[in-house]
Amino acid sequence: MDASSASFDAAAFREHVKTILDRHASAFDVPEERHALLRRQIASGDEIHSRRTFPGHVTTSAFILDARGERILLIHHRSLGRWLQPGGHYEAPEDLAVSAVREAVEETGMAVLVIDPWHRTSGLPIDIDSHRIPARPERDEPEHWHHDIRYVVRAHESAALRPDLREVHGAAWRELQELEAIAPQALRNMRKLGLAHP
Repeated sequence: MDASSASFDAAAFREHVKTILDRHASAFDVPEERHALLRRQIASGDEIHSRRTFPGHVTTSAFILDARGERILLIHHRSLGRWLQPGGHYEAPEDLAVSAVREAVEETGMAVLVIDPWHRTSGLPIDIDSHRIPARPERDEPEHWHHDIRYVVRAHESAALRPDLREVHGAAWRELQELEAIAPQALRNMRKLGLAHP
C-alpha cells in the first residue's frame, strides 16, 4: 500500500516512533540528545515515513545472526562500498520489524528469516541510529539522515544466499566482532541481552 493512501496515518506513525524512542532510551540508558534530530522532526510533524522527507527519514535494518549468535550475515553495499547489515527505506504502512525482514530478504535472497523472540517480548528494536547519508544528485537527494530502526533476525547458515546484485556486491557470513566497527551500540545491546556471543 502506498504511503499516500488515506489509510496510512502519518501522525500515528510519528507517535509510534516517539513511543519506541522513549521506551528504547529507558531500556538502554540512551541520552535523549542521541536522537535529537529525529525527535525534532517528530515534533515538527515531518513525514518521517517518506524517503523524500529531508533532513531525514526512517529506515530499518536487520542484524542477521546464526542460530548460536556467533556470526553475522553482512552485505557489501553497492553505493557506500562497505560491509553493512542489510536494510533500507521503510515502506508505509508496514510494521517496522516486518520492514527490516523484508529488506533483509530482498538483499540476501534468504527465504527464511525470523525476528528474534526478544523483540516480540519487549516490543523494542535492538538499536536506533541516526547516520548521515551522502548526497546523490542523480536521484535528486541532498545529504541527509537515515533514522535506522534495527532488529535482530535469526537464520541458518546452511540456507542458500542469493544476494540481489543490483543492490549489493555480495553477502557473506562474517565474524560477529566486525559489527564493532559498523554498529557498536547494537553489538553491546545484543551482548547485554545474551542474544550474541561471545
